[in-house]
Amino acid sequence: MPRQPQTVAIDPREQWQAQQQVVSSVMQSADRNALIGTSPTQGAPEAEIILFEFSDFQCPYCARASLDVKILLDKYDNDVLFVYKHLPLTQIHPEAMPAARAAWAAGQQDRFWIYHDGLFANQARLGEGLYVELAQQIGLDVEQFNRDRTSTASLTAIQRDLQLAQRLQLSITPTFLINDLLMPPGAPLSFFEQTLDQIKEALAARSQPQ
Repeated sequence: MPRQPQTVAIDPREQWQAQQQVVSSVMQSADRNALIGTSPTQGAPEAEIILFEFSDFQCPYCARASLDVKILLDKYDNDVLFVYKHLPLTQIHPEAMPAARAAWAAGQQDRFWIYHDGLFANQARLGEGLYVELAQQIGLDVEQFNRDRTSTASLTAIQRDLQLAQRLQLSITPTFLINDLLMPPGAPLSFFEQTLDQIKEALAARSQPQ
């Protein structure tokens, strides 16, 4: 009888460790300002701890994660800089790219975060009508908004985030990094808090005179 092909099980922990090595290599070799770029941020601008999120507006897990991020920022607002990166998974989410470009356009009028919240709150309605409706509701110049979201600049900005995600070998959303530490997929809020507390303690100990 012909031999059946053998399947090799992939250990999730080993897979995460291998990806962590890639992430550390990329993040440690990059300039802080270059990594942040022109991405939307919240929190303490000069914080030594940076929380990066790679997110997709059509991803239901990203919508849930955005609520946890608010809790983290309320608790660590003086200790953490939060940086939002676009990772639209266009193969499975047809509205991910249009939504990202619309959010970027809102950011050109300094309204990214309220637009971000509106997209996640109305995730089941993502589409052309919602994008314009949200722009009107938050008082954007709609003509400028439409011009910006369909511009080459909007696409270039999101492609820049996609290129970084590719270098980091990220393929799922949401993905979080704390500095160069890759957070495990699906990690609970308590794990983030524990990690941030440990990093804060390490930074405080390092700053103490010897």
